[in-house]
Amino acid sequence: MTTTAHVYVAVAKLPTTGQGLSTFCHALLAGLTGNAHVPNPNPSLAIFGGLLNNYDTAQTATKTRAAGTVGVRNAAKTALKAGVRGIVASVQLAADADPENAEAIITSTSLSVRKTAIRIKAPFAVKQGAVSGSVILSVRSAGKHASYDWEMSIDGGKTWTALTSTTQTKTTVTALPVGTNVMFRFRALTPKGQGDWSQPLAILVK
Repeated sequence: MTTTAHVYVAVAKLPTTGQGLSTFCHALLAGLTGNAHVPNPNPSLAIFGGLLNNYDTAQTATKTRAAGTVGVRNAAKTALKAGVRGIVASVQLAADADPENAEAIITSTSLSVRKTAIRIKAPFAVKQGAVSGSVILSVRSAGKHASYDWEMSIDGGKTWTALTSTTQTKTTVTALPVGTNVMFRFRALTPKGQGDWSQPLAILVK
């Protein structure tokens, strides 16, 4: 079984014009100044402000049409865009650390938000098998070199019967009594040690 969750991604929609880029970056700098959600962006606001100032100066210089000014402006633009990418990454880290407020954190900086749906596999799922009297157990991977112990109970969890352990995240149990509520649980064994038994799941075998 999988569930759908949404993540909020910080997006910098950089304008293509020189003045547009400057306006965008000034708004970004203002949105980050004193912003408690992103107190220590990388690059720092002082460095980012310096990159923006260099770009504005170089952009203005191109209006004189003096030799070499366009090249200087282009180099300053490249450095400024790299700074924007660093800022976006910093904002994304802050948003990821507080998923419930991720959208508000991103928009507080003047960046745009892209909402993305992701499918998350349930930690443990039990479903009917293809053959009557069978069920399929599946779990989220515990990592490389992990193995999984499985148990079942037909008396509401009073007693448990061990099933065959696997190195796969899925196993099929057959020859179960049809019309019976059967409970299942699992635990993972990794190089770090053995985990606790999961919360049991029950299914009416058909």
